[in-house]
Amino acid sequence: MIRWTYAFIDRPATGAGPATVFWSAATGTSASEPWGGRGEFTTLHPEGADACLAVRSVGGRGGAHLGLAVEDAPAFTARAAGLGAVVVDRRPALTVLRSPGGQAFRVVPWRGQLVRPPVLTGPGGVTSRPDQLCLDVSPGAFGAELGFWTALTGWDATPGVHPEFHTLRPPGDVPVHLLLQRLGKKGPASAHLDLACSDLVAGRALHERLGAAFLRDGDGWTVMRDPAGGVYCLTGRDPVTGR
Repeated sequence: MIRWTYAFIDRPATGAGPATVFWSAATGTSASEPWGGRGEFTTLHPEGADACLAVRSVGGRGGAHLGLAVEDAPAFTARAAGLGAVVVDRRPALTVLRSPGGQAFRVVPWRGQLVRPPVLTGPGGVTSRPDQLCLDVSPGAFGAELGFWTALTGWDATPGVHPEFHTLRPPGDVPVHLLLQRLGKKGPASAHLDLACSDLVAGRALHERLGAAFLRDGDGWTVMRDPAGGVYCLTGRDPVTGR
């Protein structure tokens, strides 16, 4: 059983510091001291709740990946491999895998996290919550990738409003959900963070004041770039329900 989820915001080493400052401000969280074998991780801690976000310094272009906290990590890892995932790194407290479409994710033991971070209320009353990881998948791999994640998570899978989207929503207060997007081009799967936002215009203005740059508008979402060059989206979903 998946008991908790994390979104890891992967940014190039030269931009990880500015990214941490930005995402701490944009999510109303406090940054931890760097941790990990090379000090490459920084956890973003919400007040009075359990963390579900972290910034990771990487050597490449960056992106994002999902962390799954489970009750029986070895059994869950074996199940993922049986569904087509490939183990790329195995350590005592975590296993890193790649989905059939090439998207990295990590499996870690659940350590009792229960309290989901609250919705953040910003200036002018605009509310937001980072609650969704969007997996961007090529057309030829989309069906297999959707089948893999649906089988692995056991979450409720629902077609989106637009035909290129499919949502996977966990039960209860698991904090980070999944959205699969069928891209119009080939290539390995990648991922970016989505924030549910009550007012896209006000949310864009707030994020621009914090150092982000506007890229373009979609039908119900706004594409932004953070100070480290990473792309993410503000989406016009209810920050409380995610719908």
